[in-house]
Amino acid sequence: MNEQLINALLEDLKNPDEDVRNQATEELWRIWFQQKGQYGFERLERSQTLFTAGNVKQAEALLTQLIDDLPDFAEAWNRRAVLYYLLGEYQKSQADCLEVLKLNPVHFGALHGLGLCYAALGQYRAAIQAFRKALAIQPYALVNQKLILECTARLS
Repeated sequence: MNEQLINALLEDLKNPDEDVRNQATEELWRIWFQQKGQYGFERLERSQTLFTAGNVKQAEALLTQLIDDLPDFAEAWNRRAVLYYLLGEYQKSQADCLEVLKLNPVHFGALHGLGLCYAALGQYRAAIQAFRKALAIQPYALVNQKLILECTARLS
């Protein structure tokens, strides 16, 4: 991945102009999804199609195979984390989010997902930390600000 481009896009996430932020967000997702070329991208799309059609086990198997084939493909880990989260398997999702962050420490989606997992498990302090890390990358992400407030309220 082009480190200069990534750094410029990360800076754009902090721009007061919403259009600039939205373009940067879209471009980062595009780069992350296409990190492993057409093969990786097509597998991610196929897994999403399977999941949407209700073929959850097939979607999970496809993502697991993709991770086995390309263990450094952060977005494959992230997509499986999303799948696990949607199934209510928060510890599995959490583990996959942590793998994403080892590979891509600025993956705001994985930080957000990690926060959601911690919150779902009642670990509100850890959730707040994850949402704050996501906010450091995407300071205008209102959803993370809202979730920090919700988790803080649950602590009192």
